[in-house]
Amino acid sequence: MKILPCILALFHLLGSSLIAADKPNIIMILADDVGLGNLGCTGGPFKTPHLDALAKGGTQFSHCFAMPQCSPSRCTLLTGRYPFRTGLLGNHDREDVLPKNEVMFSNVMKQAGYVTASVGKWHVGPLGPVEWGFDESFLFPGSGLYWRAKKAQSKRYQINGKEHDLPEGQYLPDRLHEFLVSFLAKPKDKPFLIYYAMSHIHGEIVRTPDSKPGADENQLYTDNIEYMDKLVGKLMAELDRLHLREKTLVLFTGDNGTSGGYSRRSTVNGKPLSGHKLKLLEGGSRVPLIANWKGTTPAGKVVNDLVDFSDFFPTFADLGGAKLPAGVKLDGHSFAPQLRGEKGAPRDWVYVQLASNWYVRSSGFKLTRDGEFYDMSDAPFSEKRATNETERAKLQAILGQLNPAGGNASK
Repeated sequence: MKILPCILALFHLLGSSLIAADKPNIIMILADDVGLGNLGCTGGPFKTPHLDALAKGGTQFSHCFAMPQCSPSRCTLLTGRYPFRTGLLGNHDREDVLPKNEVMFSNVMKQAGYVTASVGKWHVGPLGPVEWGFDESFLFPGSGLYWRAKKAQSKRYQINGKEHDLPEGQYLPDRLHEFLVSFLAKPKDKPFLIYYAMSHIHGEIVRTPDSKPGADENQLYTDNIEYMDKLVGKLMAELDRLHLREKTLVLFTGDNGTSGGYSRRSTVNGKPLSGHKLKLLEGGSRVPLIANWKGTTPAGKVVNDLVDFSDFFPTFADLGGAKLPAGVKLDGHSFAPQLRGEKGAPRDWVYVQLASNWYVRSSGFKLTRDGEFYDMSDAPFSEKRATNETERAKLQAILGQLNPAGGNASK
């Protein structure tokens, strides 16, 4: 009489294991102020061997678009919704981004059986990762100055909502990495999703543990890029050690383009980009996107499909078998098929906004709020005035449908 319950329990256990096996672990790495000109694999002048290897072993998306400023980008990524819908139009517009108004991918992925963690910078609304449903979090206030020393702004950090002092002489990016590594080993029979918002390479640009005494600002900037790359390499080595590479999708992107003060150095194949962070130009929003899922993402492939930051939410839900939230207008399109090397259903346009200005961009053209119309055939290096009325009308119709000027009423 006891055999049947045991058999049923075994089938239940096997079924749970099979379901977990079908769902990849996901690590979303969001670097700070990293544009196209900051990585070797996207044509930049800096040495990033670990990220280059990640790209070589995986797939690059050449046309990924963030918002040109930190908070709107992060909010769009986490909610799958454009800034005019959430009300977070700039770094200081945060009060309306609350769980009663929005849903983040942490919520839906937990419902799909994922264990979740947020590691690093937040800057989205008045609440932190714990209040948004992440199981674990390491949160630090601000960017740039990581040492607990003179002028340091990050003398304290939070783990799971509790405050801690940053010990003297410790480098905060290393603490983030240590927390991340410790989390990797915890989920045993469930897939995990980690939102890893790195601290590099936002200013103030200060020394790294590898910096030589007396290094000037230009060298320190290079040092920070190389240390960021080093931390990504250490993460991938840890995934290898834990035999998780084939089970884990790793995505790497930047939250906006390169900061203006460093954009002249951050060229692509020796050529300067059009614009930088805080500018509604190509260099302000077009960012690297690397996807590496060993044995699944095609190695060495470059995909030219348009992707914007609202796409990560539905992509994660697609990969994890999660239900999209009912009654919520998501702007994103899943690019999960492209991650598997399939054609998928690429989007026809992307939308970018900063404060009360915006543009919509197709693969070849761009239309701004003010009606300025550009030929993007030489992007990301230049944006030329265009006169193609057919293409203008297509983009104008898209803006009319989105109705960004309607603000939250456009939900």
